Amino acid sequence: MNDTLNFELKRNGEVAIFKLNEPRLDANIAGLLKGEFTILLHAEEITKLVLDLSQIEYCDSSGLSAILLAFRVIKSNEGHIRIASPSKNVKSLIEISQLDRVLPISDTVEEAQKELELI
Repeated sequence: MNDTLNFELKRNGEVAIFKLNEPRLDANIAGLLKGEFTILLHAEEITKLVLDLSQIEYCDSSGLSAILLAFRVIKSNEGHIRIASPSKNVKSLIEISQLDRVLPISDTVEEAQKELELI
């Protein structure tokens, strides 16, 4: 079990960019990620979040659950979220589970950021 999470958080104006620097978003780190999201999104009062998944090669239902937690926290603060740069496998998983209906996907972080800046 991993007890640390490798990520970066940057702010560009109102938009926060959370980049997960892990190859796998699965049960081993999903709990840690949920904890980080809960703390960051409440403490930092983030209402516009880009979730950069460019480093994620594999994601399972536990990982999707962590992403959905971020979505629910953001929505409860009347905010918006974008998934950016998912790998083909991760994007397919999001689409198969029909989560792309509530989690807009952007091809790049820059594109996601621009979309959020317009809201």
